[in-house]
Amino acid sequence: MIRKPVPAVEPLTLLLLLACYGGWALATSLLAAHALPLAIVATALLITLHSSLQHEVLHGHPTRLRWLNEALVFPALGLLVPYGRFRDTHLAHHNDETLTDPYDDPESNFQDPRIWQNRPKWQRALYLANNTLLGRILLGPALSMMHFVASDLRALRRGEYKIALCWGLHLLGVALVLWWLLSFGAMPLWAYCAAAYLGFGLLKIRTYLEHRANVSAKGRSVIIESRGPLAFLFLNNNFHAVHHAHPGVPWYRLPGLYAQNRQAFLRQNGGYVYASYLPVFARYLLRAKDPVAHPLRGHNSANSQ
Repeated sequence: MIRKPVPAVEPLTLLLLLACYGGWALATSLLAAHALPLAIVATALLITLHSSLQHEVLHGHPTRLRWLNEALVFPALGLLVPYGRFRDTHLAHHNDETLTDPYDDPESNFQDPRIWQNRPKWQRALYLANNTLLGRILLGPALSMMHFVASDLRALRRGEYKIALCWGLHLLGVALVLWWLLSFGAMPLWAYCAAAYLGFGLLKIRTYLEHRANVSAKGRSVIIESRGPLAFLFLNNNFHAVHHAHPGVPWYRLPGLYAQNRQAFLRQNGGYVYASYLPVFARYLLRAKDPVAHPLRGHNSANSQ
């Protein structure tokens, strides 16, 4: 398939970044002063969009200068995840041969069956609830951060001090957000923290079924054909198999690339496709899509071709 070269500067992404920051500033100040519940929802949506823009940045957009791209998303609107750690773990996640592996894929929600079998009942109940879509939205951010921080602390003990730098820069980004809120904002800190958690929860809608356990590495990534509000919020990352096949393609080209090669992508990912997010909510809001224990652990990598 023939693809257009990515321009040196992507005006559409830059404009979206400006709109995101402008909307966030208005939501945390003017809107929060007059309608706090609405401001919390609006801020959560903009935090989710900002995370999607961070995802664009770590893949080399909207310019060819990495330092400039990362400066553009430096403010830690989401409070929780350091950009540098998101970048490093997500790029490691892009090794399709290890997708969903509970050890080699940093973004996997599966667990080693041996560990799962030895968990106490209350932990099993918690993780089973987390495997429903509603549970992933409500519990997912807390569980993700618990595992994320524990993993980083283990890495620091092993001497991986680059992680400390990422967290230090993150705290500066958080300080910038707090400076705005305390100097110009009308949103209480508790409300902003609620918006940050909700924003992370909204992201979990996208990541809930992005990958499945499958013997074929190319058959693990989903396609959700929607081009509605959630697709925009996630910057078309719902065309996830397309993104994994072409990670350097900017967000605004993914739907067109998919449309031009739909049948090829569906053959490649084994027909792992949904028409929109509506059937996903209908099927999995209160029901788990996947088991917690990885069903192919032990032979999925060996059969990934």
